[in-house]
Amino acid sequence: MNKNVLKTNDGVKIAFTGAVEKQNIVKMVENCATGQCECMSDETKEKITNMQVSGQDGDVALNLSGDVSKKEIEVALAKSKVLNDKCC
Repeated sequence: MNKNVLKTNDGVKIAFTGAVEKQNIVKMVENCATGQCECMSDETKEKITNMQVSGQDGDVALNLSGDVSKKEIEVALAKSKVLNDKCC
C-alpha cells in the first residue's frame, strides 16, 4: 500500500493506492471518531472537523478537514494499527 499525504486548502488529503481496501480506511476513520485508536493525539483529533472517505479498493482517498498539518497526519499514519496490520 502506498500512502501519499497532501496539504489542501481546508486540511489534509491522504491518497492510498495499491493493496488498500476501502473498508479498512472506513474502519480506521470509525475507530478514530469513536476514540478506539491511539494513533493520533487528542490535540490533533480536536483540530479535525470532518473526515470523508472516497474512492474504491486500490484507490482510496481520505480527506481530513481542519487545521491539521501534513506532519501530524504522517505521524498518525505511522502509528495506525489498521494500516500496519497490527490489529486483530
